[in-house]
Amino acid sequence: MSPTSIAIVGFGKIARDQHVPALHDNTAFSLDAVASRNASLEGVAHFRDIQTLLDERPDIQAVSLCAPPQVRYRQACAAIAAGKHVMLEKPPGATLSEVEDLRAQAERAGVTLFATWHSRYAAAVAQARDWLRERHVTAVDVQWKEDVRRWHPGQEWIWEAGGLGVFDPGINALSIITAILPEAFFLTQGELEVPANRQGPIAATLAFSDRRGAAIRAEFDWRQTGPQTWDIHVETDAGPLALTQGGSCLRIGDEIVLEGDDVEYPGLYARFAELIARGESDVDVAPLRHVADAFLLGKRVEVEAFHE
Repeated sequence: MSPTSIAIVGFGKIARDQHVPALHDNTAFSLDAVASRNASLEGVAHFRDIQTLLDERPDIQAVSLCAPPQVRYRQACAAIAAGKHVMLEKPPGATLSEVEDLRAQAERAGVTLFATWHSRYAAAVAQARDWLRERHVTAVDVQWKEDVRRWHPGQEWIWEAGGLGVFDPGINALSIITAILPEAFFLTQGELEVPANRQGPIAATLAFSDRRGAAIRAEFDWRQTGPQTWDIHVETDAGPLALTQGGSCLRIGDEIVLEGDDVEYPGLYARFAELIARGESDVDVAPLRHVADAFLLGKRVEVEAFHE
């Protein structure tokens, strides 16, 4: 079969660092266009915006939307109306309602919609999920702490309403635990630390409980310099499990079971190709729902102003 002709819309750091290499190594796709106001890719057709792309390149079959979530809904609407398959970077939208409407639009149009959670495709996540499936979880501790200046230099949109603040990385942890924990869980309380000059939180502490009463605690912080921390520790009736390094390393008890490579975005595009071939969609909003709950239930505490 011929590869699916795909375009990237929104060509920032994540598109360059992750999407382009993953597409380059995937024979199911041909990267044939980029739509971006401020950036282009050598050797690939460039368009200023998605509508111009759709008007001038009707042969494009799929789009990967990497623009900020605040503008992604309108872009996805245009692509679906044009009959294109759509892949959404995380978070899939600025609100739950937007994503649910996109799901309905894609179903009516008969196209694939894929709301991606790249951290779920980290090397050790599937094996952790399988091991926990037969265990009783008693406690979970999530530590997701990184340096915003390192990962989001000059990106003001992440601090604006709809940009999620520290939940931009924190939602990655939530995407993992919603995938690996055998019981549903619910927020019971939270605290959001919001800089005096920003709309989005720079840190958050969340407490959840699952149906069986297991305590789940998550700490997200964007102020950590030096080594970065992306760790999940789970206590069970069969001993502890640790999923560290963003989900690429798995330890069960005292044994390192798996240390894997960075396979997240290749995994996403393999899944997207599979969904297109099957004529299916994959739109799981559970991680975004937990973030929405945090903004609903979390206590806001003002902290010192943040400057780049």
